[in-house]
Amino acid sequence: MAGATFTDPATGRHFPIDATIWRAPSGSPLMMSELAGIGAGDIDTSRRSLWRYGAALPFAIDDPVTLGEGCTPLLRSRYDGLDCAFKLEWFSPTGSFKDRGASVLVSGLKQLGVEAILEDSSGNGGAAIACYGRAAGMAVNVFVPEGTSPAKIAQTRAYGADIEIIPGPRDATETAAIGRAAEIFYASHNWHPFFLQGTKTLGYEIWEDLGFRVPDNIVTPASAGSNLLGCWLAFTELRRAGAIDRLPRLFAVQPAACPPLHNAFTAGADDYVATDYAPTIAEGTAIRCPVRLPQMLRALRESEGGTAVVAEGEIAEAATRLAAQGLYAEPTSAQAAAGFAQLVAEGRIAADEETVVVLTGSGLKASAFWADRVRDPAS
Repeated sequence: MAGATFTDPATGRHFPIDATIWRAPSGSPLMMSELAGIGAGDIDTSRRSLWRYGAALPFAIDDPVTLGEGCTPLLRSRYDGLDCAFKLEWFSPTGSFKDRGASVLVSGLKQLGVEAILEDSSGNGGAAIACYGRAAGMAVNVFVPEGTSPAKIAQTRAYGADIEIIPGPRDATETAAIGRAAEIFYASHNWHPFFLQGTKTLGYEIWEDLGFRVPDNIVTPASAGSNLLGCWLAFTELRRAGAIDRLPRLFAVQPAACPPLHNAFTAGADDYVATDYAPTIAEGTAIRCPVRLPQMLRALRESEGGTAVVAEGEIAEAATRLAAQGLYAEPTSAQAAAGFAQLVAEGRIAADEETVVVLTGSGLKASAFWADRVRDPAS
């Protein structure tokens, strides 16, 4: 799209989108300049993947790296006696929603001539970048925290990525990757704005799934915020294009052990609120200092949404309840369902409203959690 640029929210500076940069000189994460959005007639219905929304991207990709990501089921269902629609993002090539961002990010970098990339991840992001990077013919290095699920490490290694396990919490892994970024291009799913251009297709897809209507609410797990921000970008673009006249209310669910977005939102802050954090079974939402926290807060406030936090036992119970109705989710994903029930119980979402709950990752990603959860007491 002509005129699209990277922008630095901290300084207002603009940078060309064909620049091989992953953050602004100020140290801030880059965003994309405002895009015009698309309407229903701009969807390429001949493509059964997220690339059907290619007209909404800020750049034309001549040869996208695609494995059929996107077009995931929207399942009308119930949870805890409440009507909702589950968006089953684990119907993706690597088993999580991260494939949307990985496909667009890697496609853009490939077109710019990048041949080797580095990523840091607690699991799903690393698997997705490894998968798409290797499909693009790139060399891929992935840094993972020492507590990462063995299943996720094995998957990332299977794609042929070089793995380095970093001691300490999730934040230490990002710090280590940034320290190596001068040697190999840092294709971070948390930092690079191309990734959000992929995750915004989730919002466009929900809109199309519902017959080009806007749901009342979207509930999603949140850590770095790529689904939250992706949906916010999509629906603000749709409104800008005149395709819709309102935004859905966006709700972010976090574990009580690590809820930086919730803490800042409920405090009325515009950035971090110092808090002590603890480990969580929802490992995909264990980032204590998300780099786009101000943008995440803006998305919640502009959509008139909010946050919910759920305890460890509630997350585990939500995963069990989902499995009992045929939905095998990892704990990170299951917390969205627990948060949805909490939001209704608190009267913040009405039971008769149309709510989409995003289930982000497969239970196959958390084999150790499930093996322990369903262990035969007699064994």
